[in-house]
Amino acid sequence: MSNPGLRKQQIPLGTSICVPELEHGPSWADTLRNSQPELSAASPLCRWQRAALGFLATGLPLGIVLSPDATAMVVMALLTPAFFCVALLRAAAVADFATRRIDGQPDAAIAAANLPIYSILVPLYREAHMAQSLVAALERLDWPVMHRDIIFITEASDRETRLALEALVRDRIGMRILTVPPGAPQTKPRALMYALPSATGAFVVVYDAEDEPEPNQLQRAYRRFLTGGPELGCLQARLNIYNPRDSWITRQFTLEYTALFDALLPAVERLQLPIPLGGTSNHFRREVLEQSGGWDPYNVTEDADLGIRLARQGWRVAMLDSITWEEAPETVASWLGQRTRWLKGWMQTSLVHLRRPVKLWEDLGPRGFLGFNVLMGGVILSALVHPLVYAYAIGKLWAGDLSLWPPEGWAAVIWWAGAANLVFAYVVGIVLVSLSAARRHGTGIALHAAFLPIYWIMISLAAYRALVDLALRPFHWRKTEHAGQHAHHVRRSTAAVR
Repeated sequence: MSNPGLRKQQIPLGTSICVPELEHGPSWADTLRNSQPELSAASPLCRWQRAALGFLATGLPLGIVLSPDATAMVVMALLTPAFFCVALLRAAAVADFATRRIDGQPDAAIAAANLPIYSILVPLYREAHMAQSLVAALERLDWPVMHRDIIFITEASDRETRLALEALVRDRIGMRILTVPPGAPQTKPRALMYALPSATGAFVVVYDAEDEPEPNQLQRAYRRFLTGGPELGCLQARLNIYNPRDSWITRQFTLEYTALFDALLPAVERLQLPIPLGGTSNHFRREVLEQSGGWDPYNVTEDADLGIRLARQGWRVAMLDSITWEEAPETVASWLGQRTRWLKGWMQTSLVHLRRPVKLWEDLGPRGFLGFNVLMGGVILSALVHPLVYAYAIGKLWAGDLSLWPPEGWAAVIWWAGAANLVFAYVVGIVLVSLSAARRHGTGIALHAAFLPIYWIMISLAAYRALVDLALRPFHWRKTEHAGQHAHHVRRSTAAVR
């Protein structure tokens, strides 16, 4: 049954209107928090989580001071199996990607008369300079205008973006603007929750300001929903980057995104593991989105959280063979802010879903439970522990202590297992990135995989910033600024990767 807080409000298509505020009831932003508080990041940590985090915060530093070598061996013994699972998943993705066949057959268009209304939600904040390219990109979507419900969602304080959009959508059918009333937290998922009751479509997709979806993406998604069975609740389109050559950081970001959406997540789907959604190009059956409780306004990676929640509720999330081109942050400062938010959100998501580990096991099954912890926990732990390995080794050498050479007995087993796992993780990570980038972007971009160890250290820096953010301002949304100058130069000639 649909959540009563998410009932649709019928607004006619074929109009371009600005609605300053709709009466959605007093708790439209807190639908999930009110109905399923244990699944909302707004709820506090449970007792065992507070105790565990307290023990780590005090026990680990104390162990390092009292006996750094023994502490290092204990940590290595505990984490090596977990990190091996992460590396093993990447190795499986390499094998899957290397043997996957490419199907170049184009899809036949579906007759317009047989298509339902598709709602396109586009949350925006300080994006006036992106308005023209964004509207043009959405106009190119191969979906009948009268069956298209495009909602641009702006914040009450962002008059500039609203005015830029009004000038563009005034004479366009199937486009309208909603303005989110002031309130906290001011986040993208809160804006989406405000707009959802006004959406008229049987299907819903979310796009960002800089997105350039392939024109036939809605057609492909609808066809996949028709053939995917009733348990298929959500599709994640592949995301990639249209400005990889702008800077060193855009190249590294491109490598990462290509490996994730072309190779790793398709392998996760084949292994039937839960898929944490990306922040855009998520296609939903409307009723599934409502029944799930929608987006959590208090989680700053509401996408990843929703993907896991859908899996827990028995819905299948699958990859969609269609690309949405995006803009990578061009500066290290912009990238660092975005990555800090992402890692904070993944921490929130892990803490939320691990409040009741036994219930998570029951919902996902053993395979899904392991997959969730490898995907979410593996990313977080790898980022936090990675620099500590180097700090420990450098500290020993700096002090003239050459005991890094393996000890004897069980300590030697732990040492060799950890060292072998580190090498294995580096190799499969670089191979995965190189293969996927070479197929999508060519060898010129793929060669930059040699710099991945530096990029991974930068991710670790973002992870520690995320920890601080999580403690001091858990719901703060770090805004990613978009340059926008490349939005009309989308690369359309790259080979399709399936």
